[in-house]
Amino acid sequence: MKNFWGMFQDNDNNNEKETAEDGRLQLRQEELDVNKSRVQAGEVTLSKEVVEEQKAVDVPVTHEEVIIERRTINNESSDTPISSGETIRIPVSKEQVDVAKHTVVTGEVLARKHEVEETRHIEETLKKEEARINTEGDTNVVTDESTQDLS
Repeated sequence: MKNFWGMFQDNDNNNEKETAEDGRLQLRQEELDVNKSRVQAGEVTLSKEVVEEQKAVDVPVTHEEVIIERRTINNESSDTPISSGETIRIPVSKEQVDVAKHTVVTGEVLARKHEVEETRHIEETLKKEEARINTEGDTNVVTDESTQDLS
């Protein structure tokens, strides 16, 4: 493995080709791929329910009454013979209450949707590969200044 580290040595000739003794170690890391999709979160249903209530209303009504008065007359003479066939009819009326119902619109319920944007905090553990250099014996390792700290 001693030639593997040759790629990290100071090299003024950038056009030098790798030889069979050179080594290459690719470093990888994970990155997050965050995607969003629309899913049904629930449902709102608008409906009507019929509720009954008793309503009491006082309505003034009139009716006719017949008042019978008796008067005494001072024994005046009459030419009409006495008979039982004479009848007087007096019609009597009253107000009758007729109740009807009708429907009126008292209001309306509107339903609409709007989007609300919020931020969700996502935490995920990502892995990445880092190079480690271990030396044994009397070995000098020189790194290129443009590379990351490999110790």
